[in-house]
Amino acid sequence: MTDGTKLSSAPSAVLIAGPTASGKSSLAVRLAEMVDGVIINADSMQIYDEMLILSARPTADEMGGIEHRLYGYVPPSERYSVGRWLDDAVAAIKDVRASGRCPILVGGTGLYYKALLEGLNAIPEVSDAVRAHWAGELHRLGSPEALHAILSDRDPAMAATLKAADGQRILRALEILDETGKSLLDWQAEDAMRHDTSIVEDSMRMVLLPPRELVYGKIEKRFDQMVELGGIEEARHLASLGIDPDLPAMKAIGVAHLNAFADGRISYDEAIALCKRDTRRYAKRQMTWIRNQMDKWPHFETAEAAIAHFLIELKSKGEERV
Repeated sequence: MTDGTKLSSAPSAVLIAGPTASGKSSLAVRLAEMVDGVIINADSMQIYDEMLILSARPTADEMGGIEHRLYGYVPPSERYSVGRWLDDAVAAIKDVRASGRCPILVGGTGLYYKALLEGLNAIPEVSDAVRAHWAGELHRLGSPEALHAILSDRDPAMAATLKAADGQRILRALEILDETGKSLLDWQAEDAMRHDTSIVEDSMRMVLLPPRELVYGKIEKRFDQMVELGGIEEARHLASLGIDPDLPAMKAIGVAHLNAFADGRISYDEAIALCKRDTRRYAKRQMTWIRNQMDKWPHFETAEAAIAHFLIELKSKGEERV
């Protein structure tokens, strides 16, 4: 059913995962058209408001008139966490359901789905003052290894679980320690959850996983399109903002290499080849995560197969209700 006719029944939620360039955003729109759905972002780069092109965020045309939430609403200067996404996603799911529509989550960030389905410890928020202090310390000291040494002195057990070069996680551990006076390890050991995982326990889940070479081919073509649409200019704009290079947004694929080309440090051909290589590696990591962590989800090579499964499942659930 792809003629625009809406189905009378709908699941409590739909979760769509898949590697980059698999076509999952388009699939989400097609399903939303069938069940009066609202699409909720589950991609850690598409949340940023200055990264329309390099994050492959759906354009207005690609959204097809379907409401999309949690896209392009976070400044790249913010260190957005899994916990904050979980708060925002749960609020969006509840709001969409309250309006009588179907929440459809789509994205390739496995940790987001893991938090939604398995829960996340209820760790207090960190104040802006504490965040600013440790961000300043990282800038002053010049390396995450220096911060790791501080953490090793103050919280050796937590430091032992982190790589010395993992600046973001080291910052998080120090922030929590300062904010609460308690180790992040202790918070993680507690039973209290940030949200009730039952919010999506009856959801319909699917993975769009085309053959690897097909995904790689789409990655090649899509990155060429990104450059044509202004990807280099977008990367330059991000660099001009003076944002901490250790922030997640500045580590988005394409930002470093395209700026290296713009600054004359590497050739155009080398920059494009490196960006495509990094995207292929990212897709491979996503595929590995999916096979290891989402092995119980139905996997489909094509959107048509996923839609056929979706319709069969809806019919089955409708008959169960009768």
